[in-house]
Amino acid sequence: MIHPLYSLAGVLVGLLVGLTGVGGGSLMTPLLVLVFGFHPATAVGTDLLYASATKTAGTLVHGRYGTVDWRIVRRLATGSLPAAVLMLTVLALGDWQADAMGKVISGILGAALILTAISVFFRQTIVARLTPLFVGEDDAHIGRMTIILGAILGALVSLTSVGAGALGMTALLVLYPKIPVARLVGSDIAHAVPLTLIAGIGHLTMGSVDLWLLASLLLGSIPGIIVGSLVATRVSERVLVPVLAVTLALVGIKLLV
Repeated sequence: MIHPLYSLAGVLVGLLVGLTGVGGGSLMTPLLVLVFGFHPATAVGTDLLYASATKTAGTLVHGRYGTVDWRIVRRLATGSLPAAVLMLTVLALGDWQADAMGKVISGILGAALILTAISVFFRQTIVARLTPLFVGEDDAHIGRMTIILGAILGALVSLTSVGAGALGMTALLVLYPKIPVARLVGSDIAHAVPLTLIAGIGHLTMGSVDLWLLASLLLGSIPGIIVGSLVATRVSERVLVPVLAVTLALVGIKLLV
């Protein structure tokens, strides 16, 4: 049945996503593991379908306003979807729900959150330093790098539900500096829909999705995202970004130790 505490968690995460734009996986998965005590496998699987549902709405909005570059989406998906299927196959062949596997997932999730915190806090510096390395490269080479990026994201997202947001967006800013940021954001969100859906369905078939938990989270997160998006225009990013980055880093360290 619907659990009000989980819906409240959905509201809080929705607010933060609306305010900062950082993907819910970076926030929801550790919350489910550390606060509510869910097995990491259940947290990851449920969060993947949660992300697919919420980002479908985001894609519809971006698609309506023409802020999706479908060429970039295809390149990312060419790498991410096969990588996701491969990772899911590996997980299915192992003892996915075992405590030992849970510790492995928690460790990788912690490392991914720390990388996400770095990419959030130092995004401008990272982009400024790395972008010159790709200036002048032909489109075919950029396309291959995008496919490789997609493969990395596909494996990471399938295992931890983290990575498609902040990490993927930072990499896209480096690879495509001439494309408007709004168009890259829309492309990143659009790519996340099939990736999280396929990964989520894979986890569902392995029994690592709690459907009542999923419904509770969506019930809270949808209004939370709407309110957060409305408030975002009135809150300084200089305040939000450091707070979010520090929070992600602390949670990542907590999962590692």
